[in-house]
Amino acid sequence: MEARPNLSRNDADGFALGGQPAATGPEPPFALIEPLRRTTPLIFASPHSGRRYPPDLLALTRAGLNTLRRSEDAYVDELIAGAVCHGATILSATFARAYVDLNRDAAELDPDMFAERMPTTLSTISPRVQAGLGAIPRITGDGQPIYRRKLALAEAHRRIADVYAPYHAALAGLVEDARALFGCAVLIDCHSMPSSANGAQAPDVVLGDRFGAACHPSVTALVEATLRRRGYRVARNAPFAGGHTTQSYGRPRERVHALQIEVSRALYLDEMTLERTSGFDRVRADFARLAETLAAAALHRSLA
Repeated sequence: MEARPNLSRNDADGFALGGQPAATGPEPPFALIEPLRRTTPLIFASPHSGRRYPPDLLALTRAGLNTLRRSEDAYVDELIAGAVCHGATILSATFARAYVDLNRDAAELDPDMFAERMPTTLSTISPRVQAGLGAIPRITGDGQPIYRRKLALAEAHRRIADVYAPYHAALAGLVEDARALFGCAVLIDCHSMPSSANGAQAPDVVLGDRFGAACHPSVTALVEATLRRRGYRVARNAPFAGGHTTQSYGRPRERVHALQIEVSRALYLDEMTLERTSGFDRVRADFARLAETLAAAALHRSLA
């Protein structure tokens, strides 16, 4: 199936290889790719693969660009690109996770990061905020502080309004469109994890369905069986049971199913240099085969 981009994307990094900062511009803060004909309720999403580092972030950071990139789910948007050939829709972030984390509640803000006093709420004291990984992250993926000074709270609100809100509006719209067309929606939220995430015996892939609360077990089982047949070691819900997206969108009783997939970076990436390795093509092809299998299962007939 031939695919067409529904919305244009600036593929340049926020800080280009030549050293020139890329303008944030009027483009949407996500890339949306749709098939010519939508034949499945599948939506593949990648909220952490954005590679745009705006000048306002770089002016405030104490970390170098390579350090900031440790927060990325690098190239996951490329790994899932083949899903569009099987009738699925793909939504990917374009702004870096270090700038704003789309897999968090927008209210998960760390009071210690901002110059103004914030009211203490359940969101501001969540474990993710306390770990420095709220909607505006305080640290990089390898634990390095991002900022040289405290931020104005208005800066966080601007990033939420300009990047976070449009992405989730697009995602919610895709979910509702799928329900209208097929009677259900199946959201596959795709991430990558450090190879050391679960020790020496780390799985290749972790499936998170909030212990069955976010996705019908038949979908999780089909994804697991498909990946195992491709030779991957697969775990469920440990150490990742699903983040904000899975928890917020996964509503099986309302015919919306959300499954998080974490794939080990060591399978396709040099974790030090962030360069693609020879395994990249294999993982990308296997994600396309996973999409093909899910599409062929005609999930809307059983889930709707």
